[in-house]
Amino acid sequence: MKDLETTDMPARSNLQFSPYRLFDRAQWAKLRADTPMTLVERDLEQVRGLIGDLSLDEVEEIYLPLSRLVNLYVAASQDLHTVTNRFLGRKDHRVPFIIGIAGSVAVGKSTSARVLRALLARWADHPKVDLVTTDGFLLPNAELESRGIMNRKGFPESFDITRLLNFMNDVKSGKENVVAPVYSHFHYDIVPGQETVVNQPDILIVEGLNLFQPARLPKDGKAIPYVSDFLDFSIYIDADESVIERWYISRFMKLRQTAFRDPAAYFHRYAGLDHAQAHARAIEIWQTINLKNLHENILPTRQRAGLIISKSEDHRTSTVALRRV
Repeated sequence: MKDLETTDMPARSNLQFSPYRLFDRAQWAKLRADTPMTLVERDLEQVRGLIGDLSLDEVEEIYLPLSRLVNLYVAASQDLHTVTNRFLGRKDHRVPFIIGIAGSVAVGKSTSARVLRALLARWADHPKVDLVTTDGFLLPNAELESRGIMNRKGFPESFDITRLLNFMNDVKSGKENVVAPVYSHFHYDIVPGQETVVNQPDILIVEGLNLFQPARLPKDGKAIPYVSDFLDFSIYIDADESVIERWYISRFMKLRQTAFRDPAAYFHRYAGLDHAQAHARAIEIWQTINLKNLHENILPTRQRAGLIISKSEDHRTSTVALRRV
């Protein structure tokens, strides 16, 4: 275990400390302690992504220790809630523990969120674990087109932030049956009339691109909430951008042979491209949209995460950085 280097902070390169403790894979795996493995191979088939090669070893060595850590955090949060109620002389019901998972497009956020949900739901203290993605809070394509920002889909301005903040507030307040819109990657748009209902879970996992951005500082001192204000714990999935680019292109090329072939698919027009044309188009989309969003909005928030999972080219986690408490 060692400190995470601060070489990405040139203005403070003379600092001799880091807010993180850095673990290599073997060191982190030991923190599993006696946590039992509750998933089997058939469970992984339900959580694997299109590209990510999620193995039982990855679950045992990386996500089991993480589930143990989160379980301890949830217990501590529940104890704090009890103590606060005792101080206030009332008996409010427990509110959900909210976990945010962020990172670049194609880095494996969704797979991480699904496997963590599956593990956490098997802990007796918090069996009800829900998962939502911020994709559902994207503005509909028609609205993006009317605003002239369709080419900035996934950037902060492309989301209905007010609706997302109200959703987070309602969940954190313990309200029943809080609804979230549904997004279809097949249609590349919000699905009219479809909703996901979140009903007082023990834990809510929220997965998205721009979860950790801070609100701008108000000149008048009044509160300006942002999504990160509602998170109890935050996880950033990281990898070298050249590696993520290769993952994105690989995923694009696989979709071209599968989902894109359906005439109803939004990206059906790419199914007719030859291999070289499709590869070139994937690179163009990555460089002009996803990489730009990564540089401008996503990567700058990495150091705000409570935990950073860094992945190597084979999708295996190489290091885990845990923020000092």
